[in-house]
Amino acid sequence: MASNAGQVSLASGQPPSHPITAAGYAALKSRYDHLLGTERPLIVEIVSWAAGNGDRSENGDYLYGRKKMREIDRELAFLAKRMKAARVLDPAAQPDKSRVFFGARVTLVDEDDTEKSVTIVGDDEQDASAGRIGWSSPLARALRGASVGDLRSVRLPGGIKEWEVLSIAYG
Repeated sequence: MASNAGQVSLASGQPPSHPITAAGYAALKSRYDHLLGTERPLIVEIVSWAAGNGDRSENGDYLYGRKKMREIDRELAFLAKRMKAARVLDPAAQPDKSRVFFGARVTLVDEDDTEKSVTIVGDDEQDASAGRIGWSSPLARALRGASVGDLRSVRLPGGIKEWEVLSIAYG
C-alpha cells in the first residue's frame, strides 16, 4: 500500500490511478480478510466432505461448493488487484483547501435552488445514497479544481445540469 499525502495538481490534469481514503482501503482489506479467513475455509470444508461422499457428478454440495469457491477466488483476486493499485490519500493533507480535489466535501446548488452535499471518494468506496461519489464519476470530474462560486455543467442521462459550488471542506 503506497501512502501519498499529495494530491493531483491541476498542472498535470491527471487523477491518481486508484485514489482511496484510508477508511475505504480498510474496508477493502476487511472484505479480503473475511473471504480468505472465514468464507473460503468453510467452503473448502464442505467441498472436501462432499467429495468424500462418492459420485461427484450428481453431488449438489460438491458442485455448488466448487462454484462458490470459484466465485470467492475471483473476488479475492479482484480485491487483491484493487488493493495493490490503490493509492491511499489523506484529504486533510490537501494543501489547497479552497478548490475541489479528492476527499473534498462539496455543497452544491442547482438551477432549481436544490442544495446537495457530496464527498469525492475513491471509486471503490462510492455510495450515492450516503453522498459519496466516485473520483471518476461525471459530477466529480466536473467539480475537480472548482472554487466556491464556480458554475459547473454535468451531462446526465436527463440532459445537462448546472451546479454552483457553495462551499468546500476537507477532513
